[in-house]
Amino acid sequence: MSIARISVTIPAALVKHADAEAKRRNRSRSWLVAEAVRRYLQEASASERVAETPPVPYTAGLGAQRLAQLRADLRLTPEARVKEAERTLRAARPKGATPYGRITRVIGFERYEDYLEYKRREDAS
Repeated sequence: MSIARISVTIPAALVKHADAEAKRRNRSRSWLVAEAVRRYLQEASASERVAETPPVPYTAGLGAQRLAQLRADLRLTPEARVKEAERTLRAARPKGATPYGRITRVIGFERYEDYLEYKRREDAS
C-alpha cells in the first residue's frame, strides 16, 4: 500500500471534534480523515469505489527499516558515530535554538580519543 502525505486547512473546531471521535474509536486522526474521504467517494460515485488494504498494525520491536539503519550505524567507527549524532542534532534543532532555552557551550575535539579523555575528566569531577 502506498501512502501520501497531504496538508489540509479546516476549522479548529472541526479538528477538535475529529480528534475526539478518533480517540473514541481508538484510531488516529489520519485514519479518521482517510475514512471520511473513502465514505465520501463511495457516496459520490457508487460505481467507482476506492479499495484500500487495511493498514498493518504496529508491532513491538525493530521493523526492517529500523533494523537496517541500526546495522548501518553499527558499521561506523566511534568517531563517525559522534559526527553523525552531531549532524542529526543540528538538523533537528531550529537555527539559533538551544535545548531548554539555556545557553550551551560547544566543545570541539581533533580526535575521538581527546573526546573520551574529556569525558573521563568530566565524570571524575
